[in-house]
Amino acid sequence: MDCMNAKRAPGSGPDLASVARLLADGTRAGFCLALLDGRAWTATELARHVGVAPSTATEHLHLLVRGNLLAEERQGRHRYVRLAGPHVAELVESLAALAPEHAAPPRTLSAAGRRQALAHARTCYDHLAGTIGVAITDTMIERRLLDLAHGLSLTRAGADWLEDLGITVPTGTRRPSVRSCLDWTERRPHLAGAVGAALCRHAFDTGWISRVGTTRAVVVTPLGEQALHHHLGLPGDLLAGR
Repeated sequence: MDCMNAKRAPGSGPDLASVARLLADGTRAGFCLALLDGRAWTATELARHVGVAPSTATEHLHLLVRGNLLAEERQGRHRYVRLAGPHVAELVESLAALAPEHAAPPRTLSAAGRRQALAHARTCYDHLAGTIGVAITDTMIERRLLDLAHGLSLTRAGADWLEDLGITVPTGTRRPSVRSCLDWTERRPHLAGAVGAALCRHAFDTGWISRVGTTRAVVVTPLGEQALHHHLGLPGDLLAGR
């Protein structure tokens, strides 16, 4: 049989189309984008966020949970959902980076400020993204803490650097140690994987960064400006968003 004309049997191989259909709906995509903050949300919170009825939100959430994009958690009578894991967060962030920008211009100064804050520094599930996340990744590559020769990987110097900072990267998990994640706003990779998550957690724990309200945006604190300049040489104007 001519292999060019042969048809693959239905069901052979991953059903990529089923995942694509889940994210092709604007409401479901909006839920996944909101959940990139790494928190667990209720159906009511997500419904309010995207502007749909709670009953509509529940229907969409059932589909996302059954499709393994979201995981459900229950505490007493309360039901929460979160992204099923960092692999889903990286998928959503990467797709967002490939998607055309169709958002209307911000109508208020506060809305413009929120958009600018998200672009400057934010969390992508459990690692840093935005201008700051990409700058940290670029600098780690320049200083040979990360290597690109055979895909992004942590060098011996990088492991020593993390140890000197007191950052412990969990081992013995299925999660890759280092992974690049295409940044939604910068359209360039930032550091993900176990190392990216450990670095982000350290930045929160040491007070280098803090959250901006209830959004995904984070701000580099004065302490963080000093630390990131000292440890990576990042300029103060960049860190402060000036």
